[in-house]
Amino acid sequence: MKKILLIQPTPYDANGKLIKKKKLYFVGLAFPILAALTPEEYEVELCYETIEEVPFDTDADLIGIGSMGHAVVRTIEIAEKFKELGKTVVLGGYMVSLIPEEMEKHCDSMIIGDAEETWGELLNDFANGKLKKVYQKKLTLLKTPLPKYELLLNKSIGNIMPVQAGRGCPRACNFCSIHALYKCEYFKRDVKEVIDDIKKLKELGFKKFILLDDNIFSDREYAVQLCSEIKNLKVKWMTQCSIDVTKDLELLKIIAKSGCMTLSFGLESISQDSLNSMNKAWANPNNYAKQLKIIRSFGIDVATEMIIGADGDTLESIRETAKFISNNNIAIPRFYILTPIPGTKFHEEMKKQGRIYKHELHSYNTCEAVHIPKNMTPEELTESYWELYNEVYKLKNIIKRTLITKQLFRKPLNCLFYFLSNVYYRSQIKNRIVPNG
Repeated sequence: MKKILLIQPTPYDANGKLIKKKKLYFVGLAFPILAALTPEEYEVELCYETIEEVPFDTDADLIGIGSMGHAVVRTIEIAEKFKELGKTVVLGGYMVSLIPEEMEKHCDSMIIGDAEETWGELLNDFANGKLKKVYQKKLTLLKTPLPKYELLLNKSIGNIMPVQAGRGCPRACNFCSIHALYKCEYFKRDVKEVIDDIKKLKELGFKKFILLDDNIFSDREYAVQLCSEIKNLKVKWMTQCSIDVTKDLELLKIIAKSGCMTLSFGLESISQDSLNSMNKAWANPNNYAKQLKIIRSFGIDVATEMIIGADGDTLESIRETAKFISNNNIAIPRFYILTPIPGTKFHEEMKKQGRIYKHELHSYNTCEAVHIPKNMTPEELTESYWELYNEVYKLKNIIKRTLITKQLFRKPLNCLFYFLSNVYYRSQIKNRIVPNG
């Protein structure tokens, strides 16, 4: 039996050390899907470097390595090491799709874009000694088999598993890698497929899941149908979506009754000028407090992701962002420095304006300024980023956001979960590790 080893590298932290954890709370879904797409004559082994060591002494015939975000530097290192050992190396993931000219230097073959239509062809060519350098087919229909979740059960993971509903997003934010890859296209899986995945997780003992979709409620009819089916399964779940879901109170009611416990929103900025510069003028930060209050009125908790360093940002507005988080009792806040990821429109804009400050890939880690912001120096932006995180995750602010809330009496276990998550994130921030997973 031939063997395939699939590796998800871990990124480096701000101090140049590999980020290692005892447990991975939010595990990726790409590898269980690839394993399900692999013919039975292959044995598939998964390695998540954040919680495991890469087995460089493996007897696998084929090495597949993912390239997610700023872990791309580690992806290249691992690929080069396996090539030195004489292994056949295949690279995939969204960074390969965004910078293929760079990534092809470090592998025998690579998959650009989604792998559903190309993985089987690649394996067939590999078996016949005819492996091509590039495999690429445009996604036209999102249809995937039941992921091999069982390959994750022996890993040190949390109690929330991923389920995919859709890919892509109808929005066109200039900094977004999703837009760079899908160009405003949005693909949905058949509702039955999604429900089958959730049922499988229930069989395996999981009672919570995170629905992977960049804007699940952009298709109302689909969302209503999916939520109606999820409701019958009596599970808890979370996902991310656009804040303008608050315009549809009936839909929010349906979402809440289906078991949704948390919604995550990419608010990006409290500055309208910054939102405008990111091609996100449709969002209005003056409405954020009211919109977040609406979400909570349905018993749904709030997580947010925000970006600093856009053209409307100042050192003062970044400090005000900390106050915004505290005033709105956001349970799980995350922040990133606006980063001109190669392949995005923002990167093109910054390059044309001569505002790319650093070109080395290892600096593109979302916690270090690599472009020249309009109202501060890159060094000031980087330092204000960590000051923001340290302020928001002070112990007194964590307690205020997670425990001293109305939700404590309604959902005490949820509040305890958020409190402990915040304390864990706080420990990472102290070591200048961006909270994630």
